[in-house]
Amino acid sequence: MRWRFARSAPDLEGTLTKGRKSMATVADQLIDVLVQSGVRRIYGVVGDSLNPVVDAVRRTGGSERGGIDWVHVRNEEAGAFAAAAEAQLTGRLAVCAGSCGPGNLHLLQGVYDAHRSGAPVLAIASHIPSAQTGTGFFQETHPQQLFAECSHYCEMVSSPEQMPRLGRIAVQNAVGRRGAAVLVLPGDVSQEPAAHATGESASLGSPPAVVPAEADIARLADRIDRAEKVMIMAGAGCRDAHDDVLALAEAVGAPVGHSLRGKEFVQYSNPFDVGMSGLLGYGACYEAMHEADLVLLLGTDFPYDNFLPQRNTVQVDIDPSRMGRRSVLEFGVQGDVGATIRAVVPRLRERADRSFLHAMLRKHERGLQRVVDAYTNEVSKHIPLHPEYVADVLDEEAAEDAVFTVDTGMCNVWAARYITPNGRRRILGSFVHGSMANALPHAIGAQAAEPGRQVIAMCGDGGLAMLMGELLTLKTHALPVKAVVFNNSSLGMVKLEMLVDGLPEFGTDHDQVDFAGIARAAGLYARRVEKPGEVRDGIRDILGHDGPAVLDVVTDPNALSIPPSITAAQVKGFALAASKTVLSGGVGKMLELAKSNLRNIPRL
Repeated sequence: MRWRFARSAPDLEGTLTKGRKSMATVADQLIDVLVQSGVRRIYGVVGDSLNPVVDAVRRTGGSERGGIDWVHVRNEEAGAFAAAAEAQLTGRLAVCAGSCGPGNLHLLQGVYDAHRSGAPVLAIASHIPSAQTGTGFFQETHPQQLFAECSHYCEMVSSPEQMPRLGRIAVQNAVGRRGAAVLVLPGDVSQEPAAHATGESASLGSPPAVVPAEADIARLADRIDRAEKVMIMAGAGCRDAHDDVLALAEAVGAPVGHSLRGKEFVQYSNPFDVGMSGLLGYGACYEAMHEADLVLLLGTDFPYDNFLPQRNTVQVDIDPSRMGRRSVLEFGVQGDVGATIRAVVPRLRERADRSFLHAMLRKHERGLQRVVDAYTNEVSKHIPLHPEYVADVLDEEAAEDAVFTVDTGMCNVWAARYITPNGRRRILGSFVHGSMANALPHAIGAQAAEPGRQVIAMCGDGGLAMLMGELLTLKTHALPVKAVVFNNSSLGMVKLEMLVDGLPEFGTDHDQVDFAGIARAAGLYARRVEKPGEVRDGIRDILGHDGPAVLDVVTDPNALSIPPSITAAQVKGFALAASKTVLSGGVGKMLELAKSNLRNIPRL
């Protein structure tokens, strides 16, 4: 009887407000605004103050009837991560929700990630009854204060008269300003009768390309012409400018490096590629930046200023607030990267000298070859497995349009160095906020948005353990996500951070866990791989499985990444950590760590 009522309710009550004006609530109006804005699902956990909103979702009949689906996750944080991934993958508004108090606090972490990633996400933060605000009521918090730092817009709906206006303003802020918007909605207000008709409204379309002023184009062209050795550092702001960046590189003979967020948009089909700088970097990017007499920072807000030159830099970005906050600039140019390049290239002088470019490309190739040879020559005998080898095989076996979601930490390194973009693949992660445990929930949002696409979560064992309940979300919604767990029983990036700071590792290693066994107990298909000869077959097996699957790969806990540029302080710190470890009786462990890391050093 319950099933029959759930199926018949939308027909009785109508899908949109215009079909149920006499009984529409504030919650109905909000959901109608979201339907009109193209939203097809909300990620969250049901509960108390949020129940009127959830019931309004139920009565839309789901996405198959033109309404909205409720995607039940196990933690609101995961719901916000999922919404962030959906928004980044599709470019459209995505929505998450949390109940009052603890629900909102869980939601907060993922909303932070969405906002810092520039993902258009609307968070519905339900609240305690209006009359109880300020009384220390059960589960009382102050959502407007909590979410203010991680959103473009955060307002409370205090009365029915404010809707649907505030709903549309929140949507416009998320979509138009590319980030999070939050609506705080007390439970009692959400179930009040609507005071105004909802009407019809379309949300903001795609943002226009911003072309710099004529004077800025002329100044940029002149500065490029005066430089003999030009280098390009490209970021996520080059998303729609791949061909333009390559045209500029061709015109001036410039090597092209990229940030981690820029990798998927710039690296593929790029004969000028010299890799990536920073803690996760590889290749000749660092050297090229510091040997050039002009570095063009194109659409990048690369945060590690110690890896950037502090002279001879010019920045092009659509957001003027980013200008000069990482490097001392000669000047900045506000504009869309593609539009700026298309305006400046025709003005540049012809040049035949390619010596700087060729020198950097040779250094890049030599650096990569040493690293690749080091792990491939030992792969048949090395147990525990090289994580680099696992990532490399995964790259070879994954679909040409696969979506990779990547946990923060060492998985970022393996994705940065071994996953090959091609213009169709996507690589998503918590690349700005740097949160643990993002890969699996990001994969949930990506798979829900594009159910026919291969989605692969590259999970660290520390990240998966933190939000492991989301394996149940895969099972509940039959989401065919493939989770590959790099199981080294260690927080590898933290271990590296301790060592370079001169601290012996402490608290980074933990018990070996059989994640395949846990996944099978949750009803998922799973395999565990411990030997090199099992890697390719295991990856093919889970990628070919019709449904959610987990591959638990036991990898070397001592495989740590070495940056492309190593400072004297870092060498001193590593030596100090080694001496402390030896003095405390850890000679064997330190020797194993040293052996493992020799293969990862691009240059010293």
